Amino acid sequence: MAASAGIAAGKKSTIVRSLKPSIWQRMVMSGVGGLSWIAPGIAARFAEQMFLTPPRHAAPERERDLVARAQAGSVRVMRHRVATWTWGSGPRILLVHGWGGRGAQLGAFAEPLVAQGFSVAWFDGPGHGASSGRRVTIPEIATALRAVADAIGPVRGIVAHSGGAVVSGWAVRQWLLDGFVDLPEAIALIAPPADFGAYFHRFSRLCRLSRAGRSRFRDRLEARVGESLEAFDLPRLAGELPLAALVVHDHEDAEVPWTAGAAVAAAWRGAELMTTGGLGHRRILRDSEVVTRVTGFLVARVPRDRGHREERAELATLC
Repeated sequence: MAASAGIAAGKKSTIVRSLKPSIWQRMVMSGVGGLSWIAPGIAARFAEQMFLTPPRHAAPERERDLVARAQAGSVRVMRHRVATWTWGSGPRILLVHGWGGRGAQLGAFAEPLVAQGFSVAWFDGPGHGASSGRRVTIPEIATALRAVADAIGPVRGIVAHSGGAVVSGWAVRQWLLDGFVDLPEAIALIAPPADFGAYFHRFSRLCRLSRAGRSRFRDRLEARVGESLEAFDLPRLAGELPLAALVVHDHEDAEVPWTAGAAVAAAWRGAELMTTGGLGHRRILRDSEVVTRVTGFLVARVPRDRGHREERAELATLC
């Protein structure tokens, strides 16, 4: 793996999440697109349902082994049961997965962080992994993140992958708006997206939505989240967040281009940018150099001698 450090500017991401629909999904998208020319409101409702439904995949053996070693729990968040896991004692580091992912996908960071005196926690967002739910939005996952943080005690650092970077940024922003002062000190963003609106437009093109259908679709999404789609652009959020940041992105990432991570790092004051090669969007989570760099970043940025009492390694079931 070739790696370099620095801050670089770049173009916005062209995608936020992987869009590799199956043949069946393409058929459904095509049907929705056709419908949008005669009944744009109905088509927009179907498009919204597809857009907000994350895929679920079976967990590989390495993830199953990890969760078997951790303390499992759950938190009730609105209508959802959110599955959680914790491991170790000390200042809390929270692992946040991306769209269609699971918390244990970031499991390679757990043991090194625990060995450095941290406790590590992760969760499956609503509609993901072992948690309940089917359709979900970024603010709803961010609400789950905050509920998990409230349950486990102060979160001192975050490691977030892909769309989890937007979720984490949104959650910290809401903490700030609510006057919350016990914020995390540092965040490591791995393969973060930059432009949420671009994903919306690509999805709309795949569905071949009519202009009216696309407009109704956008209106439905923005009404549901209470914000414009551009509000979730991570470079826009970055200027508001007083956390030390490390951005790690691979030049060969085919799902979220390297230029997105570069744009996030350029917008985030004082951020570090680590560029890798040949790891893509997911193998980057298991690369030894990436794990070492992220662990070292958190060790340097998250104090462990400020008199924090050691939190419990287990998370009580709250539902």
